[in-house]
Amino acid sequence: MRLRLLSILDERGAACSCDLEAPLGKSQPTISHHTKVLAEAGLIVAERRGRWTWWSIRPESVATVRVALGS
Repeated sequence: MRLRLLSILDERGAACSCDLEAPLGKSQPTISHHTKVLAEAGLIVAERRGRWTWWSIRPESVATVRVALGS
């Protein structure tokens, strides 16, 4: 699931937590758990836009993420 989440962020550049439910087929609490783990690992960052959280891959981590994704 985390690799799929990273793949989505790599494709889109950024994504709102609310927009990750359908492509991942997971509930919001599950997505929040996995984004928290990825953020703590330093791979993604959050940006608050109003009441929503938008996630993107840290610029410093793009190369690492792409290697993990095989891109």
